[in-house]
Amino acid sequence: MDYKKIISAMTLEEKASLCSGRDFWRTKAVKSQKIPEIMVSDGPHGLRKCQNSEDHTGNFESVKAVCFPAACATAASFDRSLLTKMGKAIGTECQAEGVATILGPAVNIKRSPLCGRNFEYFSEDPLLATELSGAFIKGVQSRNVGTSIKHFAANNQETRRLTISAEADERTLREIYLAAFEGAVKNAKPWTVMCSYNRINGLHASENKTYLTDILRSEWGFDGVVMSDWGAVNDRVKGLAAGLDLEMPGSYGINDREIIEAVRSGSLSEKTLDHAVERILAWIDKYESKKQKDVKWDKEGDHELAGKIEEESAILLKNEGAVLPLDRNDTIAIIGKFAKSPRYQGGGSSHINSSKVTSFMDAAKGKGHELLYADGYELDREEPDRTLITKAVNAAKKSDVAVVFAGLPDIFESEGYDRSHMKLPENQNTLIEEILKVQPNVVVVLHNGSAVEMPWVKEVKGIFEMYLGGQNVGTAEYNLLFGKANPSGRLPETLPVKLSDNPSYLNFPGDRERVRYAEGVFVGYRYYDTKEMEVLFPFGHGLSYTTYKYSNLKVSKRKIKSTDNLTVSVDVTNIGRMAGKEVVQIYVSPPAGKVPRPVHELRGFEKVSLRAGETKTVTFEFTSRAFAYWDTEKHDWRVDPGEYVIEAGSSSRDIKYTKKITIDAAAKDAYIITENTCFGDLMEKPELEEALKPLICSYLHIDKKEKRKAGDLVNDKMTRELLRYSPLRGVISLGDGLYDHEKLARAIKELQSKV
Repeated sequence: MDYKKIISAMTLEEKASLCSGRDFWRTKAVKSQKIPEIMVSDGPHGLRKCQNSEDHTGNFESVKAVCFPAACATAASFDRSLLTKMGKAIGTECQAEGVATILGPAVNIKRSPLCGRNFEYFSEDPLLATELSGAFIKGVQSRNVGTSIKHFAANNQETRRLTISAEADERTLREIYLAAFEGAVKNAKPWTVMCSYNRINGLHASENKTYLTDILRSEWGFDGVVMSDWGAVNDRVKGLAAGLDLEMPGSYGINDREIIEAVRSGSLSEKTLDHAVERILAWIDKYESKKQKDVKWDKEGDHELAGKIEEESAILLKNEGAVLPLDRNDTIAIIGKFAKSPRYQGGGSSHINSSKVTSFMDAAKGKGHELLYADGYELDREEPDRTLITKAVNAAKKSDVAVVFAGLPDIFESEGYDRSHMKLPENQNTLIEEILKVQPNVVVVLHNGSAVEMPWVKEVKGIFEMYLGGQNVGTAEYNLLFGKANPSGRLPETLPVKLSDNPSYLNFPGDRERVRYAEGVFVGYRYYDTKEMEVLFPFGHGLSYTTYKYSNLKVSKRKIKSTDNLTVSVDVTNIGRMAGKEVVQIYVSPPAGKVPRPVHELRGFEKVSLRAGETKTVTFEFTSRAFAYWDTEKHDWRVDPGEYVIEAGSSSRDIKYTKKITIDAAAKDAYIITENTCFGDLMEKPELEEALKPLICSYLHIDKKEKRKAGDLVNDKMTRELLRYSPLRGVISLGDGLYDHEKLARAIKELQSKV
């Protein structure tokens, strides 16, 4: 298709019309140029193709499809290949249903446990988020179906999400919130990017040229379509000029007419409009040119795949006294309505009309177990029901072990609003407490989209975190609880002891106008680990039914330049009796530098499958980015020289082995000295000792005839502390009168010549 030729033949009205949707799910056709409409659909974890063109909130029934585990669960797999496999399955469903692009994945950072949409997001860590989302994108697009990575950017809450301004500094955005998108955009090349509702430092994301064009296109090389989130457009003309190609849904022609008028008045270049149209045409053509007809998809096969994915994603948080796996010969109390009617997905635009649902009780049926079931609680009320609790306690008394299926009801978390607390419903906590009084062997199986407080954590013997595990969650639960599958999920977020421990606690969700990201880069484990704070369970944590041993940590070089790559390898051995999968995590701990940095950051991870007794070597390749932070003076990534520590472990708090490396500066930084440069900063530079001595003497009122050596002044502890934060200009007002501005300028020039 010759896009430029087509555009030249289009009227201004036709070009403007192509830049907005026909309805909630379809683009507009241009009949004169034989440009067809295409359809998009919700569903980061499954296909939500709506029959009703006006439905965007999940209120109307969509086509039957398979609900895979949500991102909160699949992120716990730490498995790129698994996300690619899931993406391929969803891509095939899209082809079968005539959907050109699926609206996902959602990669926004879990800044606060209270965000109502955390179940759709991967992690508090940008590396994990960008790697897994990239793998998903590759899977979907291998079926010639597009993805729309979202919500770009800093969409980390639901409260006032259409108008709130996310106030974050450049370094925080670059290292945390943009980094979650960057790797996926660069490496997986999604067909589209969806901009977020919110403002970023005062300016709507939908008209923010810095992000939509300068960073996304010019810096990262994105060449696809930028579309709006549904209703995110504030000023259509400004948005188009900033790089927003497609408004979704349409505005009944209102904004199309604004584009036309802006071009005619000269306030908007028609070339800008043409560029947007060309990108939209390329997107349509990419799908239409390879659209498959009569594609069949296997709902039952995808249902089984959903269960396998959840098996790989579920996290065994606690297993005291090897209470798990369950003994099939024991009498087991199964307590909680989620055992029969599991909560397996979140609410809002991603809600799937599931083809079928398999609960734990469904999966256990006919397997010959002696199971005593009790409801335990109601889902539509929080107050404890003493009758239900009594029945549950009686079942627990008669059993060898009690398994309580707990979690958050639908109303507790959804798109559209944030949670107000991290607690489970009161009736569930009370139920667990009462069961613990009569049964020492208690296992809790959790169904939730984000972190919850666990007041009973030290008393129960086992805890499984299933997150929102998709429509076949029951099969995964059965296989994991009875040892038919070995748990291998790891926490993609830190679970704090209580809500007030979270670094965003005092600044979430903000006021009517803005939310301050005052914690900066100290999000999740970056905060908890740096502060050495007690947590419920750390980032990366997860247990297994077997045991792994780490050994032989190696680095390719012990000394590198800041521009060099580094190879790291470590051996992992399964020293248990059961095959399993370990998630090897590599963290990098930086030296003290000129900016505060987390004590360590995840820079590599790999899930490795090991038979009993088997050893494998896991290898990682790191570029300079693994050691870098964002320099706000240079507006670029920077690697400071010094000693770094490579850490290999199974969580951010379980580091098995470390190796130190030294990084030399690739080039000498330009160091600018001004009147406001502090004495202490210059005293750290030996080459300035002699030139600095007269200024120090003047500032301290020391007669230069005294025989004290400059070295004595520099090395004297009290002197250093006094001068550390004193600017050079202090010699004028606080010194002995020997320096004025002119003489100080000459002294600074001399100092500058020596650095």
